[in-house]
Amino acid sequence: MITRQLSIFLENKTGRINEVARILGENGINMQAFSMAETADFGLLRLIVPDVDKAVEVLRNESFAVMVTDVLCLKCSNTPGSLSSVLETLAANNIFIEYMYAFSDGESANVVIRPDDVQAAVKVLS
Repeated sequence: MITRQLSIFLENKTGRINEVARILGENGINMQAFSMAETADFGLLRLIVPDVDKAVEVLRNESFAVMVTDVLCLKCSNTPGSLSSVLETLAANNIFIEYMYAFSDGESANVVIRPDDVQAAVKVLS
C-alpha cells in the first residue's frame, strides 16, 4: 500500500518532460504512473517507478532536482462510489489529502494518494 514516489522539478521549457522519459528509458526504468502539474515558474512531475533508487541516481546525475515521498497506492473497484467510500473513511478520521491522481483499467482503478499522515491513513484503511 505504501510506495515511494519521485517528485521532479522541471523548468517550464519545451522538451523537459521528454528528457526525463528518455533518461529513464535509457536506463531501463519504466514509468508506471505519473502526474504533471505546473506553476508559472516550474513544473512538478510526480512518478511511480519500480526502481526508485536507480531513478533518483540517474536523474540527479543529469542535474534534475528530485525528491522522494511516501504515498499510498490503492486498487479499488472501477465502479461509481468506490473512491468516495475510501475518501469518506479518510475524512471521517481527520486525514487530510494533499493531492491524489488515479487511472482506471477495466474493472479496477489505481489511486495514488498523498495524505498528511501516511501511517494513520494505512491504519484506517487496513
